Amino acid sequence: MRFIRLDLSAVLLLLLMNSACKKSNEAKAEEANLVVKTEVSANVPEVFKKVYGASSITSDGTYVTIKSNGLPDHKSAYYDPSNALYENFTGATFGGYQFSKNPNTLTAQSYTFKIPLNPMVAAVHGSTPMGPIGVAINGIPLYNQYAGGGAALAGEIVSFDQGWGHPDPGSHYHYHVEPIKLTATKGADALLGFLLDGFPVYGPSENGALVASSSLDAYHGHTGATAEYPTGIYHYHFSAVAPYLNGSGFYGTAGTVSF
Repeated sequence: MRFIRLDLSAVLLLLLMNSACKKSNEAKAEEANLVVKTEVSANVPEVFKKVYGASSITSDGTYVTIKSNGLPDHKSAYYDPSNALYENFTGATFGGYQFSKNPNTLTAQSYTFKIPLNPMVAAVHGSTPMGPIGVAINGIPLYNQYAGGGAALAGEIVSFDQGWGHPDPGSHYHYHVEPIKLTATKGADALLGFLLDGFPVYGPSENGALVASSSLDAYHGHTGATAEYPTGIYHYHFSAVAPYLNGSGFYGTAGTVSF
């Protein structure tokens, strides 16, 4: 029988090298936005913990504050080619349009969404602003149905990437329409985010059936039970036709967003 003599120092060196390699891979994953570590305070309601793309989620008892870097967790033609999530795209985008990349870039941001903890219907429904009107569960801002300057969105749809999002001239990646990579993984009737008024946003289906836009109100939502709110709540739905997410304004009183 042969005995192999192990050098303890060599074994320790190998263990240290493996540990360093693992840390290096984790660092690369975080750099590519493959890993997002979310810090959540103890008093945050469970439903808001579904916003997995946030860097932190806290609550002061009146508002839930969600912070995000605004980087999509799915592949995009707008990432720099050196990024692990870069993927070229030449196919059909939302609505069947042939994709045509816009000249804008995609970079990290510093979003702070301050959303009412207990949303209530507003006495006066404020109009949605240009820019972020809410946040998706992957930390990406949600925009309204208009393009820059309040123009119809039709001219920009061709620039939606394989996730059906795109960056604006300020390098802010966002969704105007259904975030297809989220519904593909979470389901067409899943919770997909929150608007700034605190009311939740769901996919284009409910109880396994497509929600007809004609059944929604002027704000593109309705009241009913959902998986997260079994006793019922007002909520918005994405749809394949305008206004895609939000119609005439916020149903509730909006919080704030800064970036």
